[in-house]
Amino acid sequence: MANRKKEVYKPKPMTEGKRNIIQGLLQEYDIKTADDIQDALKDLLSGTLKEMLEAEMDGHLGYDRYERSDEPNYRNGTKPKRVRSKYGEFEVDMPQDRRSSFEPQILPKRKKDISAIDDKIISMYAKGMTVRQISETIEDIYGFEVSEGMVSDITDKLLPKIEEWQNRPLSAVYPVVFIDAVHFSVRDDGVIRKLAAYVVLGINEDGKKEVLTITIGENESSKYWLSVLNSLKNRGIKDILILCSDGLTGIKEAITAAFPSTEQQRCIVHMVRNTLKYVANKDMKAFAKDLKTIYNASDEKTASKHLKAVTEKWEGQYPNAMKRWNDNWDAVSPIFKFSKDVRTAFYTTNAIESLNSSYRRLNRQRSVFPSSQALLKALYLATFEIVKKWTVPIRNWGKIRGELAVMYPDRMPE
Repeated sequence: MANRKKEVYKPKPMTEGKRNIIQGLLQEYDIKTADDIQDALKDLLSGTLKEMLEAEMDGHLGYDRYERSDEPNYRNGTKPKRVRSKYGEFEVDMPQDRRSSFEPQILPKRKKDISAIDDKIISMYAKGMTVRQISETIEDIYGFEVSEGMVSDITDKLLPKIEEWQNRPLSAVYPVVFIDAVHFSVRDDGVIRKLAAYVVLGINEDGKKEVLTITIGENESSKYWLSVLNSLKNRGIKDILILCSDGLTGIKEAITAAFPSTEQQRCIVHMVRNTLKYVANKDMKAFAKDLKTIYNASDEKTASKHLKAVTEKWEGQYPNAMKRWNDNWDAVSPIFKFSKDVRTAFYTTNAIESLNSSYRRLNRQRSVFPSSQALLKALYLATFEIVKKWTVPIRNWGKIRGELAVMYPDRMPE
């Protein structure tokens, strides 16, 4: 998809009135640089807001600023208010009334920012910038200081949204689900330790990718994975046809308990990587070529034959290399039911790997997250940046759906 060009502001035609305003601006302010223009606009913005607030007060009281009135409520001076804008910080004199019943609309009482800075801060946080980097960037660009505490307060507003997202209802059936983990360094009680973000990605009945949940920090075990899968059931999932994962500790037992009809598929890419870890560099290319004969086989019988041949060929040099394939053949073999075009949809966790690569970019900006909550906020924001692009089904979805319907009759939604 082609990138959309950023919309560029096009000035309106120059009029006589605009020329008079510009001439007046040049006469009123000693403008010599672009910064002088910014300062002039800041001053004009402050004055314009004050005049608009005074007009609002006139409407509230029912009479003009310099008129007499017998009304019990009346003007009670002004109070300075510091305001942030895209031109920097400035003060505005806020008109007051005796009864404190005036509720300005142009600049509400509790609003101190008219630059949409909250959205900008959240956007920078989503791109992986640290709180300190955001604070320094805002000061460099907008000319006013934003404390690290303020940045944290703004991003903390996301926490209820994260909780709502984590508990949103899910579809009854997901044809394919992927589970994987990404590791981050997080400060915990003054100690830096590695925590895993476990990501569950589903392919829904329309063939579109959907992040189902993100969980941080627990140690892998069948008990842990069962709690994750049960939470998905509690949110509405009744069936998963195929669940693809690496060899996460306890995942196999948890799937059997939570979704006994679900086919468990080991990620072939992870299988290959883990196998080649045992192989010397000089043999890696030849070994990888032999592994292809297994997972590219036309059917399970042929694949089994190649598995035996590859094991016998290499076990003398690398006795442990093929152990994983033999021990987990029941979770490798489901792919052989399907045509080669369809296998690519779920014999690897590539769909979730591309998502995880976006999460890993957060590590480039932050070597350490200050807390697990800070990590969750960053992952949540990154997720929503990513899913904006997920507007079409995965490749070959029509064919994939057709074969799934044949292999799992009465389980695929019509």
